[in-house]
Amino acid sequence: MDTKQRFLGDKAYIGEALITTPDKKPKKAELSETQKSENKKLSSRRIFVEHLICRVKIFRVASDRFRLARHRYSQVLKTVCGLVRLHLNASFILSHDI
Repeated sequence: MDTKQRFLGDKAYIGEALITTPDKKPKKAELSETQKSENKKLSSRRIFVEHLICRVKIFRVASDRFRLARHRYSQVLKTVCGLVRLHLNASFILSHDI
């Protein structure tokens, strides 16, 4: 990856230079309407990625202990990501054919 690539993150990554994070509510104050709308836009873009991470974790490759040989981890993880992508593409095509 490029060292200057920007990412979207949640509040756990506040302060990181290349990660765009939502605005945090200040103590004893409220967020402005523009800050709330910016947070909503950011979260609506991030939710898609969060759902994909969930689908990868269903296969338990990224969430549990990997029990095969270490040199196979990358290959298995790429295969799982390919299956998730294949399912995503198939469901996208089916939803647009109707």
